[in-house]
Amino acid sequence: MNEVGFMKKQKGLTLISWLAIIAVVLFNAIIAMNVVPVYLHDHSVKTLMQNLETDSAVQGATPKKIKEIITKRLRINNIYSINKDHIAIKKTKSGYLVTIEYEPRGRLVGNLDYIVSFKHEATLPVR
Repeated sequence: MNEVGFMKKQKGLTLISWLAIIAVVLFNAIIAMNVVPVYLHDHSVKTLMQNLETDSAVQGATPKKIKEIITKRLRINNIYSINKDHIAIKKTKSGYLVTIEYEPRGRLVGNLDYIVSFKHEATLPVR
């Protein structure tokens, strides 16, 4: 049988398909490299706030002292994007309500930026 009249079936991806897949993977990698550290820092802040509720160092402390303790612990964890302005302390019937609210911002690629919002609260009982 003569194979001149038959076309071979294509197997695999074409060069353009591979380039498109590589472009998508690279774009996702760039996003991950820029945004994952933000979430890792936030996990440290969340853990700090959870531990704050049972910490004896802040029990009976003034709001100013509580802010100093939180700021010091943030610095220990290499988190410098949160300062005292991001920490709010309100007096409630049961104690103090400590809130950390912040929005990390950064550049992804070219003129494409990201903004992420975080808010964590902890209630400190009065002794």
